[in-house]
Amino acid sequence: MLTILTIAGFDPSGGAGILADIKTFAAMGCFGTAAITSITSQNTQAVYGAYHQSAEVLMAQIEPVVADFEIAAVKTGMLPTGETILAATEAIYRHSLPNVVIDPVIRSTSGFDLIDEAAMRCLITHLLPLADVITPNLVEAERLTQHEVRDLTGMKRAAHGIYELCETGSYSRVGRRAVLVKGGHLAGDAVDVLYDGRELREFRSPRIETTSTHGTGCTLSAAIAALLAKGFDLNSAVERAKCYINDALRTAPGLGHGAGPLNHMAPVTE
Repeated sequence: MLTILTIAGFDPSGGAGILADIKTFAAMGCFGTAAITSITSQNTQAVYGAYHQSAEVLMAQIEPVVADFEIAAVKTGMLPTGETILAATEAIYRHSLPNVVIDPVIRSTSGFDLIDEAAMRCLITHLLPLADVITPNLVEAERLTQHEVRDLTGMKRAAHGIYELCETGSYSRVGRRAVLVKGGHLAGDAVDVLYDGRELREFRSPRIETTSTHGTGCTLSAAIAALLAKGFDLNSAVERAKCYINDALRTAPGLGHGAGPLNHMAPVTE
């Protein structure tokens, strides 16, 4: 069984962050391990606070895991401070961890800012250049590029722009390097745009009308990481992950009084 590491925040309501990642890895037939960057106070209705871990505490979680397990992929989520970004970057680089999927978590669905400007600059300079895949939503793409992303044209422009941000950095290595801009917040079909430095590809699916959307981005990036670990090429991994998300949305259990969780145990198309 392949082992995947997630480095992300803890959502006690179970819909997003590390708990969503672990459930997604399990659905993909992989074994999940985790290092917590921040303990949040939240439910399906709002994020009420976040209690960040130090770089020392984060590294103390990561090092024993990578020493004991052969990590087949790593997914990062909420990295709220420059020191935690640098710690994650150093661990990924020093241990040559493969199949790095970075979900640049910036703001919760309820509007709670999860990263400050200094940490954002650190993310761009240090961690993004190590990514095999970066998976921003529209808000995250706007923050990263400093340009509006309000339509498909803007998504394509942002994918190019974020790709170019990865060309230089304090840490660098040869990797896939691709950007998947997620268009779930746009009207109409759910369209995601993938740019790998050579071509742009659109992934379309009918929009599923549901309020159970908590943790959708976390779940998609975790699924992509697991599928890359299992040997799928990038396009196939994104396509299969998107099908899994659609099924997870369609069969969501309807829990909570706000934006409820997905059904992470939805069937996986292989």
